[in-house]
Amino acid sequence: MVTVILIVFVLGYAAIALEHVIRLNKAASALITGVLCWTIYMLYSNDSHLVNEQLTGHLGEIAGILFFLLGAMTIVELIDAHDGFEVITSRIKTTKKAKLLWIIGGLSFFLSAILDNLTTAIVMVSLIRKLIRNKQARLLFCGVVVIAANAGGAWSPIGDVTTTMLWIGGQITTSQIVGKLFLPSVACAVAPMLLMSFRMRGQLEVGGTEEAKTIKPEAPVRDRNVIFISGVLILLLVPVFKTLTHLPPFMGMLMGLGIMWIITEALHHKKDTQDKHVLSVLYALRKIDTPSILFFLGILISVASLQSIGALMNVAQTLDQKIGNPTIIVSIIGILSSIVDNVPLVAASMGMYSLEQYPTDHFFWHFLAYCAGTGGSLLIIGSAAGVAAMGIEKIEFFWYLKKIAWLALVGYLAGIGVFLLQQLF
Repeated sequence: MVTVILIVFVLGYAAIALEHVIRLNKAASALITGVLCWTIYMLYSNDSHLVNEQLTGHLGEIAGILFFLLGAMTIVELIDAHDGFEVITSRIKTTKKAKLLWIIGGLSFFLSAILDNLTTAIVMVSLIRKLIRNKQARLLFCGVVVIAANAGGAWSPIGDVTTTMLWIGGQITTSQIVGKLFLPSVACAVAPMLLMSFRMRGQLEVGGTEEAKTIKPEAPVRDRNVIFISGVLILLLVPVFKTLTHLPPFMGMLMGLGIMWIITEALHHKKDTQDKHVLSVLYALRKIDTPSILFFLGILISVASLQSIGALMNVAQTLDQKIGNPTIIVSIIGILSSIVDNVPLVAASMGMYSLEQYPTDHFFWHFLAYCAGTGGSLLIIGSAAGVAAMGIEKIEFFWYLKKIAWLALVGYLAGIGVFLLQQLF
């Protein structure tokens, strides 16, 4: 059974990677792969009730991620519809590629620590689409966003879902994770940006995509500022809502979307239906990239099947038996997180290694938070930030592999080097 499911998963993964060769949307490949994996598991299982329980349990976690993504994308679309990003884009005057690279990378890095890497990727890629006209240049900047957002999320307890898991589980504390991972995360983001800045010479053609310049009713400055400030505040307050209520982050995001709905209705209640339409939440919901959400669903249920049959736990145990060295094991887990979702990998690690073996704030947990958080940048579908960027900007798997993956690897290794040096001194 395990072998059959793994073969289906590998074939599905290949279909996703070869999307533009086989001309089949990656969402279709992911959905078919996910359903087939669970179907095979059910057919081979003697306990259908257990399989259904496992699927329902995973679906609860997956739905939380999908609703979070849905809410964040809708809020970003609303800000965009009201020209809210003009508040930022109007202040970015430079057309120098290298300078803009550092501005975009720096914003992504620090925003990710405050919001999270997924929301940051959605916001920053939308911003890039408003700023940069040339497609190839835009893709390179999106690659920087993915690397910087994942690096920025790793050193904050609310910046990446895996760091949050370790924080809630008691494996790490806020002050220690910030202190131990800030410099390695900076190295992870800065090293690729340094290499790219040497290649990015000259001026950039600004003006945004044709889609971003679609004719629409111009929002008054007051409306634009109200929506921009409200949207950003809501995104910033989602982690606060989670901390205060102990409810999952998607609940805060859905609450925020409801509040934004009320604000937009209040702002536009006097407008006629035609002018009001493109500025409404209903229009924003129609505009968001639904295939990307379905793709995310397919990938996550596929990985959930591997977790349920024990394949991921077996990989972790094999690494432990064959290698034994925690530094090498965690480094490999980080690389694996670019192939399969880092959440089940970290969950498997938390299940394998107890707090008796590695106490709170042990080197192992901090290193795991760094590697699992940043290793996903190695492939475009290795992190939530990458998947979001892929969906919004239609980034091809092999383009990212050729142009960005090696830069992400340099950053990943640079961060590991800084982390290990910190441990020595």
